[in-house]
Amino acid sequence: MVWRLLRRNISVWQTAGYALANFVGLSIVLCALKFYCDVRSGEQGEDPYVTRDYIVISKKVSGIGGLLGADNGFSPDEISEIAGQPWSRRVGEFTSADFNVSASLDMGGRGMSTSLFLESVPDEFFEITPSGWSFDPESDNAVPIIISKDYLTLYNYGYAASAGVPQISEGVVGMVPIRLSVSGNGKQKWLKARVVGFSSRLNTIAVPDRFMDWANSQFGEGKPMNPGRLIIETVSPGNPKIEDFLKSHGYEAAGDKGASGKAAYFLSVSTAVVAGIGAVICLLAFGILMLSVWLLLQKNRDKLHSLMLLGYTPASVSRYYFIIVGAVNFVVLVGAVLVMLSVSVLWRAPLDALGMSGASPLAAIGTGVAVMVAVTAINFVAITSKVKGSFAG
Repeated sequence: MVWRLLRRNISVWQTAGYALANFVGLSIVLCALKFYCDVRSGEQGEDPYVTRDYIVISKKVSGIGGLLGADNGFSPDEISEIAGQPWSRRVGEFTSADFNVSASLDMGGRGMSTSLFLESVPDEFFEITPSGWSFDPESDNAVPIIISKDYLTLYNYGYAASAGVPQISEGVVGMVPIRLSVSGNGKQKWLKARVVGFSSRLNTIAVPDRFMDWANSQFGEGKPMNPGRLIIETVSPGNPKIEDFLKSHGYEAAGDKGASGKAAYFLSVSTAVVAGIGAVICLLAFGILMLSVWLLLQKNRDKLHSLMLLGYTPASVSRYYFIIVGAVNFVVLVGAVLVMLSVSVLWRAPLDALGMSGASPLAAIGTGVAVMVAVTAINFVAITSKVKGSFAG
């Protein structure tokens, strides 16, 4: 009898309005989230367009200060200030070699030697984790080296082309034997070395921290050195506050990180705005449902009072609303997921052209399920409260 009563008095148009508004809002949220995840998947590529931003900063070198040998390193207080900024997730220091380094190698029957510089960076700031990235001063293993990809490009299309020596690939570079001469503090030692990886993020010749600590202690002068460069992982890439901070402190960022950082920042903001619009629509849909339930209960106040006299409880009456709301929300969820999967095909080809493989839809689907479970639970609580209020009235 309760089901017949409620079914006869439920407004189909109000229910359809709730379902449509909820469907549109949830579809917008899921599509925005899926697009965001697909674009952010570009972080895993070798040359990501929009990335979790890392910036390398240094102090500007003035003409007079450079000639006079002024210290352009970052003091501990300055590093702490940078690490304490709201846009800074973590800060890593570049440790420079406090000794003389030269490298020699033999390629194509031609020997080459050159003075070299070495730096070390905390391992967590590398985008690659090559095998053999360790050093033991007691062993005879080669010193592993990671170099910037730009250096290989300069060699192949700059030096090799003009000197008439063969161009080499990344794989071949790792097979080229390198001999390092490290000297200083009245000592000199030859070490084997090899290139184990290439970095698109760091423009340097990097060695493990353990090697740098050992070599500085053995061949360095022992003078305290402040790091001349810092690498910062930012919380919000492209945040205008980062640029303002660097300018106000006389720091400069290496390379052109502005385009990718601002693109990532714009992506985050635009995604939040679009998802927020979808969430507002969902809230309006929730309001439509609550208004529909309230009007229905007001219309049938006398009938509900009669049901109470017949022994029906608020829970038994609410159960039928639960069935209706649960069924509608389930249909809305399935429809929104189908829309998200269909719409994501539209941007698949352009993202593939940019080298972005795309992300799994599970994150968006899981978000949709969580949202609808939360919405349904809130619906149930609100319906129960209104039904109890009608019975009490």
